[in-house]
Amino acid sequence: MDILIVEDELEIAQLIQLSLEKEGFSCRISRDGISALRMFQEQPPDLIILDLMIPGLDGLEVCARIRHKPGAKDPYILMLTAKGEEIDRVIGLSTGADDYMVKPFSPRELVARVRALLRRSFRQGGQNQVYRTQNFIVDVEQRTASRQKNSQELEILDLTSLEFNLLSTFVSNPGRVWNRSQLIDKLWGDNFFGDERVVDTHVARLRKKIEPDQAHPSFIKTVVGVGYKFEDPTIV
Repeated sequence: MDILIVEDELEIAQLIQLSLEKEGFSCRISRDGISALRMFQEQPPDLIILDLMIPGLDGLEVCARIRHKPGAKDPYILMLTAKGEEIDRVIGLSTGADDYMVKPFSPRELVARVRALLRRSFRQGGQNQVYRTQNFIVDVEQRTASRQKNSQELEILDLTSLEFNLLSTFVSNPGRVWNRSQLIDKLWGDNFFGDERVVDTHVARLRKKIEPDQAHPSFIKTVVGVGYKFEDPTIV
């Protein structure tokens, strides 16, 4: 597994590199946001460890750009910061980070977080599945999703890996109400680290791409006090 470490403090970057390479990971280091994006484009990694405060472009901007236009891979992103305020964590997750750690941190915990992220998979039975509803077609094997643009035209949806998995989960179970814990278990498994509210940020991002009116969702409905459900008649 290839890991890109984006950290301007060389001692911290080298400590992370040493800890991960001892566990068999291949690591590269970038010390600023501009070179990080260049290295990502030249050789997309499996996972990025991204410091929030880096020169050039900060971690939030780097994260947002990667998520806006992913390369051949859609890497997991573990964001690092010296700040512990809740608002920083929420902003980091809302830009597309998968997990969040506050400095100072234990190298052992960092390795555990990395392993947990790389073990995340779409745990859905029957991989050779194509789900069709009135407005969506989701092909699990080909990992493509499209939406009915009009009566004669389909629009291919530009989704990240996690957004695709989330939509697939909803479309495969229309009408089912999911709470955050169930969605975390379905999408990421038992080794999830972090705040359950990361589900809300990913639902919000998916809504931006599929809902005609985000303020009044037609497909992904909020069930107050419980979670979310997907509504769109299934085509048999």
